[in-house]
This record gives sequence, structure tokens and C-alpha cells, in this order.
Amino acid sequence: MSAALKNTFSRRISPVWLAVLMALVLGLWLLLGEKRSAQDEAPLVGAPAEETLHQVETRWSVAQPLAREQVLQGQLQPWQQVEVMAQVSGRVEQLSRQQGDQVSAGEVLLELSDEGRSMQLTQARANYRLRQTELESTRKLRASNYATETEIVRLEGELARAGAELEAAELAVQYNRPVAPFDGVVDRRHVDVGELVQSGAELMSVVNVKRLKATAHIPQQDASRVAVGQKVTLEVTGGRQLQGVVRFISLAADPQTRSFYVEIEAQNPELWRVAGGSATLRIQLPPVLAHQFSPALLRLGPDGQLGVHAVDESGQVINYPVRVVAITNDGATVEGLPEKLQVITQGAGFVEPGQQVETKLVSASDAESEAVSPLARPGMGAAE
Repeated sequence: MSAALKNTFSRRISPVWLAVLMALVLGLWLLLGEKRSAQDEAPLVGAPAEETLHQVETRWSVAQPLAREQVLQGQLQPWQQVEVMAQVSGRVEQLSRQQGDQVSAGEVLLELSDEGRSMQLTQARANYRLRQTELESTRKLRASNYATETEIVRLEGELARAGAELEAAELAVQYNRPVAPFDGVVDRRHVDVGELVQSGAELMSVVNVKRLKATAHIPQQDASRVAVGQKVTLEVTGGRQLQGVVRFISLAADPQTRSFYVEIEAQNPELWRVAGGSATLRIQLPPVLAHQFSPALLRLGPDGQLGVHAVDESGQVINYPVRVVAITNDGATVEGLPEKLQVITQGAGFVEPGQQVETKLVSASDAESEAVSPLARPGMGAAE
């Protein structure tokens, strides 16, 4: 090419146009190369995207024996309490025992005037001996055919009637001296010497408070937890305590309160004046294996029941239903869980039962050290 032609070409194509032209050529080349690559290699159809597992924090929780108790409010009563009543009329002649005196079963409490009852007894005894003699003589005559069988039957009937009259007369005389029905204490005296009393009048009140009877009502949802023979601690006035045992639980609930009547026998060796008052009854229940952790870990499961999220060996989330035993400032104590489980402490609100998760175990050493000592009371446990 001549020098003149080169100069002409250089003047017509400027550097700017040259750059644009090169850019167009480069773009066309890249487009053609991508099209050929697409034709040579088939694209991957249905290739799954890489799944990222949700990460949660967990810790081991180990169940520990937990002593339980059922707390009830009850009433204290004497184990035995009787109003000694007059069974015959008469005037009080003597008071053998006063209020506060201890008495034994069968001991005379007071004496009433006889009012002719001893004379009636003497007559009844004489009549009975007479009827006995008549019957014996008639039986001898019958053996010799000098008396009929009808006569013997008549005399046997009269002897029986005489025996009943004798027994009634003896009882009437005994009623002159009312006695204590059991070992106890004279709690009240209702009569004075010289007072005239009628049959049925109250004379003295005798109580036995060496043993006490505590009564209460247990809600129907807790009735299955209490059984005859379980030990009971009774808290009475002044911070004092008595020991007792469950003696009776009714088989049918009160239709008004839906609660079951329970009766407890308690020992009162010091004869504390607590009968008739109220008491707090703490019934000792069989121990259970319980876990303890923050109440914030409790959540509703798919069925609406309160539970806790945990992770199994394969890393899958499981919701375990629980029953809350106690909630204190130290945490929630629950039962119904396996003896040992990996409970989710962080991230439980973002996962669902059955979901696969990635776990991060935290405070494992602390959890194991806490699990060494058993729960001493509700609010202390292996897991926080």
C-alpha cells in the first residue's frame, strides 16, 4: 500500500470508532461461544439446591428423684368424743370426776339418787328365784306324770319374763352411776351437785385427744395420688407439727365440690390443745423422676398440650408432653420425660417436631455435675 493510501485510511477511521468496532466484535464472539457451549452440554434438570439445617443449642438434662407432697387444708377433731347422757332421772348426789381429770374406761363419773331403783332390783331378784323354783318342781312332777307339758311351758314363759325384769332393774341401778366410755379426759361438766336431771340430759363430755382425727377434701384430679397408709405431716398453730397417716379415702366424690373425703389419724402425745382447730396437711407422695429447667422452655405441642422440645440421636426435633409439678423462682419442675434427654435451650421457637436440625451442645459439663445431687425440693434440679 502506498503512503498516500495509508494516510487517507488513517484520516477516515478515528481511534474512537476503532474502539467501538472492537467492542462489537468481542461481544459477538462471546455470544456465539456461549450458544455453542449450550448446544454441546445439556443443562442439569432438577438439581436440588443445597439445604442448610437450622442450628439449635442443646444441653443434657438428667432426671432426679423428687419427693412430692399433697397439701390440703383440714380440720382437727378428737379421735373419740362422747357426751355422757343421763339414762335415768334423779338428783346429782356426787361428782366423782371434775373437768380436766383423766379417766379410764368404766370409771364412775358421778352418782345420781337411787329413786327406788334398788328396791325394784331386790323384788326382781326374788321374783326370778321364785319362778326358777316353780319350774324345777313342775319338771319333777312331770317326770312322774303329775304335771302336764302345758304347765311347764307356762312356767318357762314366766321365768323368761322375770329374767327380763331382773336385767332391766340391774341396768337401772347401774345407770345411777354413769361411767366413762373410754380412756380420755373430762372436757366439760354440765351439772352440779344437787341438780335434778331427767333421762337424756347431758352430764359430762369425755374426749380422747392422745390421737386426733384430721378431715379434709382432696380435689378429684389429685385423688389418685393419695392412698391409705401414706405418711402425713400436720402443721398446727404455733408452728408445731404432728405426725399421722392416711386412714380412709371415700370412694365417691361430693357431688357439689367434686372432691373426695379423706381422714387422717395423728398422734398427740403431748395432749396439745389443737382439737377443733384447723391444720395444714402435707401428705407424702411416692417420689418421681423429675427434670428442672427454665419455664421459658415450655411450649405448646401440636396437640395443644404443654411440652418441651428436645433432639433425638438422629438430630430430629421431638416434643415431649410434660406435667408441671412446681414452678418457683429457681425454675419449672416437670415429670413425664425420659430419664435423660437433650433439651433445646436456644432456637426451639424456630423449629417444629420432626424437623432435622444441627445441634450445638452447650454447658454439658455443668449439666452432668448438677445431675450428681438429687432434687431436695421443688425448684432444684439437673437442668436450668
